[in-house]
Amino acid sequence: MSQLARANMIEAQIRANDVTDPRIHAALAAVARDAFVPSAKRALAYADVPVEIAQGRYLLDPRSFAKALQLAAITADDKILDVACGTGYSAAVLSRLGKTVVALEQDADLVRIASGLLTDSPSSIPNVRLMQGALIEGARDEAPFDVIFVNGAVEAAPETLLSQLGEGGRLVAFMQTGAQGRAMLYTREQGQIGARPDFDAQMPLLAGFKKHMGFIF
Repeated sequence: MSQLARANMIEAQIRANDVTDPRIHAALAAVARDAFVPSAKRALAYADVPVEIAQGRYLLDPRSFAKALQLAAITADDKILDVACGTGYSAAVLSRLGKTVVALEQDADLVRIASGLLTDSPSSIPNVRLMQGALIEGARDEAPFDVIFVNGAVEAAPETLLSQLGEGGRLVAFMQTGAQGRAMLYTREQGQIGARPDFDAQMPLLAGFKKHMGFIF
């Protein structure tokens, strides 16, 4: 059933929304999304909505997640920082697109669940390293990264995370401005950060990324 649900998700929500990269289709097909949501929410695992995995924390809806993956233009040689990895679904998918993934999560319960799903199971994923820490601070000791993927909305450019991008690096996040939300692509070229908005997407705001709280440099 899970495999059929994944195939239907890819056809109806991913291909239908102009996500054309076959590597993304293959990665999404390989990871059982329903395994990464609470049992009470599994009926929603493949629905086109964010799924709550803990209080105030959500798995991105399939369409937005896939379009953000395509926006990041991940290559097989990329070192990736997965911010707010939650139960580990995003890291499992990213591990099939890039070379290595540092999966960052601050919620201790989610870290425990992700550890069981990503590292302690018989099907452990060797190119993912799970870290617990403040999402807004990133993983400075592991920088620079080729790709930083933020699983949720921010209210201002995440300067601390941007400082951890390597030359040619890309950061994808969802910028929330009032009731409006858009995916944003940030790039580092010749030491300068550029930004451009892409597709519309409404995302729950990540804790620590409210505009009035500022950012740590």
